Amino acid sequence: MMTLIVEFKGSAEFQKLAPSSIRSYISYIKLIEDEFGDLPLAALDDRRIRGEFKTWRDRFANTPRKADYAWTTLARILSVVKDRGLIGVNPCEGGGRLYAADRTDKLWRDVDVATVLSSAGSELSLALMPALWTGQRQGDLLQLPWSAYDGQSIRLQQSKTGRRLVIPAGQPLRAPLDRTDRRCPLLLTTQRGKPWT
Repeated sequence: MMTLIVEFKGSAEFQKLAPSSIRSYISYIKLIEDEFGDLPLAALDDRRIRGEFKTWRDRFANTPRKADYAWTTLARILSVVKDRGLIGVNPCEGGGRLYAADRTDKLWRDVDVATVLSSAGSELSLALMPALWTGQRQGDLLQLPWSAYDGQSIRLQQSKTGRRLVIPAGQPLRAPLDRTDRRCPLLLTTQRGKPWT
């Protein structure tokens, strides 16, 4: 298994990940190395190995997100090396998840947005609107320059995926953007005109 892990770490699929994703992968790869590092490759052809992998994952069941991330990391390693012809089958394909998020209590209703906008300062209101209307990650919004907004849309490149997007700016987003003084090259600033952290 160590041979497969080394191959995965050297792959373009791993190397092109964002630094934060690499850090996360490394911690789970360490768990995999500790448990299965000396597993012979021939064991991957035995149909019982999936059960062994599931039993290992289930040891983390008291923290379901960790269990899912450990499983996903192992499945990703095996997927990459299978694609490179080093193994014939990935026993971790599929597998399901232990963690099920219920974020219905996290949804913002129109009344919630209106409440914040009625009492928040202009800087916080301006931070809320791009988050609501673009759906982009906090880190991408914090780095968004004014030059990305042309009066009709916002153009950006996502830091995690590298994907370039053109997001139409609807009137609820354009209104606060158009009335905001550009005190800094970045769109989101504090009351002192400094970039948010």
